[in-house]
Amino acid sequence: MTTTPSATTTLPAQTSGTAPQDASTPIPLRWIGPLRISGNAAEGETHVPLATYESPLWPSVSRGARISREVDTGITATLVDERMTRSVLVEARDAQGAHAAAQAIDDRFEELRAVTGKTSRFAELLAVRHEIVGPLLYLRLEFATGDASGHNMATLAADALLTHVLTHIPGVTYGSISANYCTDKKATAVNGILGRGRNVTADILVPHAVVQQRLHTTAARIARLNTTKNLIGTMLAGGIRSANAHYANMLLAFYLATGQDAANIVEGSQGITYAEDRDGDLYFSCTLPNLIVGTVGNGKQLPCVEDALTRLGCRQDRPTGANARRLAALAAATVLCGELSLLAAQTNPGELMAAHTRLERSTGADDEQ
Repeated sequence: MTTTPSATTTLPAQTSGTAPQDASTPIPLRWIGPLRISGNAAEGETHVPLATYESPLWPSVSRGARISREVDTGITATLVDERMTRSVLVEARDAQGAHAAAQAIDDRFEELRAVTGKTSRFAELLAVRHEIVGPLLYLRLEFATGDASGHNMATLAADALLTHVLTHIPGVTYGSISANYCTDKKATAVNGILGRGRNVTADILVPHAVVQQRLHTTAARIARLNTTKNLIGTMLAGGIRSANAHYANMLLAFYLATGQDAANIVEGSQGITYAEDRDGDLYFSCTLPNLIVGTVGNGKQLPCVEDALTRLGCRQDRPTGANARRLAALAAATVLCGELSLLAAQTNPGELMAAHTRLERSTGADDEQ
């Protein structure tokens, strides 16, 4: 797939096996930007691909990207942590037996690391966390997985570790290879606290003049709306470790364009937006603790995905894991662009709906809001 940065193309529907491809369900895709990024995982300017049916998303993210280019350092993306998890369940006769098994597993951590290393040259056991419910022992296994998002790698390692535990730890029996304490594709407190995937915070300091000229608002109004809408509104709704306007919109579009497992936007869209008025300048950040992305693995060999990852600079000869970290940083920066643009629009009565009406009834979806 080749495209100019502003052109609309389609991401073809993909099928597995020998079934014919259904070309009647394309997903429109545009390259937006460039956005300017800095930090410990990515530097420079790059366009980003977004595959979506919601056409107003393109100009909204484009507005955020334009603002990033008007700040010297652009958006700073800080990768805080990375780990993929899989939980398993073993059962004892009672809680005392489950506790004794947990202690024995902790004592054998280096042994378990060696078992993990035999399942993949990229898998590394980072930690084992446990919870006990009566006779049930839930083990949350945390792995480094290189440039892969790591679902299958973690499950393969978990299967080997579970076999090892059942063989060498007395008093426990098999419960399940997947015990929902991971937690995979579900919004949970444990993922928000401990993280699953790449944990990235993207932030930017937007000068007063840029806020006024490009966003048509003020830092004070955005900061107040973030408190009343994202924080208090989400609390009233019972949100789980999350306070943002629409992370899922940008993540789904980015995930589809770069060959990610789209269902991971469930936990991926957990995150917290922070906004602060600094003497008229706007400090704005998006923290995403569950960015599950990879640059190798299932689906990444498709031509359209290969092209996207290459253009994003995520196919270069770097140390293991660096391409996936870059991709996670770009995902977080893209989320910030869309989040900032939407919150700014919502500080002005009528702007959001007027923009949707204008853009969805015209062909000018490249226009910035």
